[in-house]
Amino acid sequence: MGRFGRSWELMKISLGVIRKDKEILLFPLIAGIVMAVIGMTFILGIFFTGLFLSNGILMVVLFILLYFILYFIGIYFNTAVIGCATIRLQGGDPTLKDGFRIANENIKGILGWAVLAATVGLILRALEERMDALGRIMISLIGFAWTMATFFIIPVLIYEKVSVFKAVKRSAHVFKDTWGETFISSFGLGIIFFLFGLLGVIPIVLGIMAGGIWIWVGLSVGIVYFIVLFCISTAAQGVLTAALYRYATTGQVNIIPSDLMEVTPPHTYQDSGGHYPTYQSPQPRYKRDMDYEQQIPKGDDSAVVPVGYVKCPSCQTVNLEHESKCKTCGQYLR
Repeated sequence: MGRFGRSWELMKISLGVIRKDKEILLFPLIAGIVMAVIGMTFILGIFFTGLFLSNGILMVVLFILLYFILYFIGIYFNTAVIGCATIRLQGGDPTLKDGFRIANENIKGILGWAVLAATVGLILRALEERMDALGRIMISLIGFAWTMATFFIIPVLIYEKVSVFKAVKRSAHVFKDTWGETFISSFGLGIIFFLFGLLGVIPIVLGIMAGGIWIWVGLSVGIVYFIVLFCISTAAQGVLTAALYRYATTGQVNIIPSDLMEVTPPHTYQDSGGHYPTYQSPQPRYKRDMDYEQQIPKGDDSAVVPVGYVKCPSCQTVNLEHESKCKTCGQYLR
């Protein structure tokens, strides 16, 4: 299967996960509502208190704080989407609780990435405002390169438990291995949702042409349509990130059936030397037809645990991440 074929499969899988787990759409919806409420509260608070007239420095500080908060909210809920998507891709059945649990467990990494991402964004924006046309193009290219290099930073933070700066380096490495699939599938999803977005203009135009109360009906239908489309596109992009990361680290494109989880586990995480095994098409670096218990013996604390699995604190048996009890001793995993 070539890059276009894999990219197409990854796109279909991403949309398929959304179709199976529609509750994932609530994450971008909640994020949008929270951002809107915080933004409106901030603007109204400044307007009614008159801060925009009295203290310029305080205004700058408050806007930077708002910028950071909005970044944090977006990253937090995107983490929940990617966490749920990974569970589904590995044969599990995620819930909203799983998404919030994964985001809460990685709150430190999310906070660090929000600070770094917001800082870089502010620096690039400040530089762009002081540049001429050619300089703005250069800054835009730098911003695009930064976006691509950090494309996989959230799944890296979730599953590889490294610092933010190491996560940036690791994300760039994963992107280097999958740049073709990442570009093609991301661009493909963008085209799909752009075309669907054009359909949302139709009820608005028809309402304006009909006049009267139909203007408000058309606007209402269009707004609801765009909100739903925003939730689907945002969630699909998060699922695609999870699918691309899983492909890069395991070589697996399809969703693993639950009855095959034990014989086709993902192989990720760094080894004892700190190296990250990465899938190299067409030959995977690791054999994936070996029973997982044979690869990571029970009780071997030095062995790494791959993405999507958790080791029982009592008997050291490796279990699926979304399980609540150990399959061997029945001990609660968390």
